[in-house]
Amino acid sequence: MNTMAANSTLLCIHRDPAQLSFLQENGYELVTAANGQEGLRLFMSRPVDAIVLEYYLGLLDGTVVADEIKQVRPEVPIVMVTDHLEIPGSDLKSVDALVAKADGPHFLLATVHFVLNAKTRARAQRKPKRSNRTRASSPDDPFSAEVWNGIRDGTVKF
Repeated sequence: MNTMAANSTLLCIHRDPAQLSFLQENGYELVTAANGQEGLRLFMSRPVDAIVLEYYLGLLDGTVVADEIKQVRPEVPIVMVTDHLEIPGSDLKSVDALVAKADGPHFLLATVHFVLNAKTRARAQRKPKRSNRTRASSPDDPFSAEVWNGIRDGTVKF
């Protein structure tokens, strides 16, 4: 279990939050809501480090919920979970990452880990610095191909 997960609370807004239990098994504290209205209420009532949000929620869909969250706290990362990746770009303007359910729980775990680390890194790097980092460790490409393969098959541990 990593220290980032052990100290992070995720608000999971999902029609079936039990599908996200893998995140809890890997050290994240979960606050769950089965619909958008309940999710927004929980978001306003307690601090969370990131949001895992289902795209199809019914009356108040994930796009609307993401937009509302970003208006209140734009720094909170949102990972949207969807049945497929063919979503209009306008629906993703308030989303930090997109994960297809078919990618599996390990990919969702890696994506949550990444957005939380990116937030921490951004906070630590308030002053711009020159860097000699290689492309593989740049913010645009944080993992090598081998690491991405390990994420997809569940062999990578954070």
